[in-house]
Amino acid sequence: QVQLVESGGGLVQPGGSLRLSCEASGFTLDRFDIGWFRQAPGKEREGVSCISRSDGTTYYADFVKGRFTISRDNAKNVVYLQMNSLKPEDATVYYCARAGPANICSRYGHRPPLYNLWGQGTQVTVSS
Repeated sequence: QVQLVESGGGLVQPGGSLRLSCEASGFTLDRFDIGWFRQAPGKEREGVSCISRSDGTTYYADFVKGRFTISRDNAKNVVYLQMNSLKPEDATVYYCARAGPANICSRYGHRPPLYNLWGQGTQVTVSS
């Protein structure tokens, strides 16, 4: 079946690190732009990062730039989000998603309506 599954969330202290994984099943992940989003209770889903299918270029939201890194492992059909220097405000549910058949990974293109397949989410908690 066609699906995305996130993993790697958990509890970390402020300043710590986590690596989230997004594993694809039923399709070849590197044929699509892939994005990471997060959503806190009562707030809209916001873009975190994305990686392009065409040339591997990446986009990062200002609030994670310099701290998070998105990458692909094509052999494993997985996209990662390395999260360093975590802050309490980073704590929420993180989702990966697959875009449609277009290159959309940019400040303006990385929006939920342009993604057509979503994972179930993984919880990140940042606390002392």
